[in-house]
Amino acid sequence: MNIKKNYSAGAVKHAFWFMEFRKVVTLRNERKTWEEIKKASEEENLFGAPTPARAKQIWNTVSARTKALNDSFYPIFMNSDLAAQKLYALVAVMANDTLFAEFVYEIIREKMIIGINEYSPSDIRLFFKHKQEQSEKASGWTDQTLERLGHSYRNFLYEAGVTDNGRGIRKILKPILDPEMESWLKEQHMDYYLKALKGER
Repeated sequence: MNIKKNYSAGAVKHAFWFMEFRKVVTLRNERKTWEEIKKASEEENLFGAPTPARAKQIWNTVSARTKALNDSFYPIFMNSDLAAQKLYALVAVMANDTLFAEFVYEIIREKMIIGINEYSPSDIRLFFKHKQEQSEKASGWTDQTLERLGHSYRNFLYEAGVTDNGRGIRKILKPILDPEMESWLKEQHMDYYLKALKGER
């Protein structure tokens, strides 16, 4: 699978939305069409959103994340335990957000490779500094945007079970991938994400 090359700061407005992701995958596994699920989101408040605008944002984000993965993962996801399902959701976020994928690959993966089981706010700041040097688009983001983006990234990793919820330095909880998930990622040529999660070169 090709990784999208455009950087986005859209994650400042996004949550991990695991329950919403699981709901979409469940409905797709039941052969519901994208249009049917979208209609349920709009007319029945499928995700329990506080406002129609938030419901639309959740739908747009979660459907894009789900579509970023080959739909062959639905039955595997449904037969997986909660920990594995959260890792699928994390891979979906990575597949839909290049910058976040690079953060996991370049920071979290590298820490695991060299045997360091934690990362700090300074790691996040350094990552963004490098990206701003490499990308004209990222160079225009404000410090406030970068702060909020870092907060979102920390939240994604915590809710996926990859880190603890420390106030400053956070412990990395190296994931143990289910063999079926690992096989699926390899079949889909998603070794980039597999290496990022396993901490491998």
